[in-house]
Amino acid sequence: MKMIHTRKSDYNFKEMTDEQVVVIAQEEQNEFAIDYIVNKYKNFVRAKARSYFLVGADREDIIQEGMIGLYKATRDFKHDKLASFRAFAELCITRQIITAIKSATRQKHAPLNSYISLNKPVYTEESERTLIEMLSSAKVTNPEELIISQEELDDIERNIGHILSDLEWEVLEGYLDGRSYQEMAKVTERSVKSIDNALQRVKRKLEKYLEHRVLDSVGVSQEGRQQ
Repeated sequence: MKMIHTRKSDYNFKEMTDEQVVVIAQEEQNEFAIDYIVNKYKNFVRAKARSYFLVGADREDIIQEGMIGLYKATRDFKHDKLASFRAFAELCITRQIITAIKSATRQKHAPLNSYISLNKPVYTEESERTLIEMLSSAKVTNPEELIISQEELDDIERNIGHILSDLEWEVLEGYLDGRSYQEMAKVTERSVKSIDNALQRVKRKLEKYLEHRVLDSVGVSQEGRQQ
């Protein structure tokens, strides 16, 4: 009969790797091992959940889906594989959130791509940056202003669909997916120049929106903007 550890003092999880803790959780059904992983990764889950928005869903709903993904990672992780638990957990958390979002949008008969992540990497020849980093203009340099922008990502994500045209939205999604101008031109049946112009409009619109968000947050009036 396998001995099951039930007392927290049986293990010092802080001195173990995550992989070792997960093995204990799996093989011994050790509730303390599971709690340790959940507590260690809960902020990671929140950070992932903050990257997504779904109309009609509460932020806590998305976080809960992320926690379900974390639980599945703890349950399904194979310690004999080369992948780290953190990498596997990130995959499971992201997959669970996106699956939940797609399921919800199907039920609402909404487009499957009606959500977007502002923290999704944007691939360019020079570097790999996130959309929010690309759109943060030089005007937003105060660390407190950047924090405000992060805290208001929900509102930004909610309004993206209202400030972009259908073409601009399609081009933005294509750009975030790493498609070339030529590929997007073929899909949209537009010229490469039209794609470039649309992307420039996207950048200007979102930069203007972000700038206004920052100015509003620090109490700058409409008259003050025009001076």
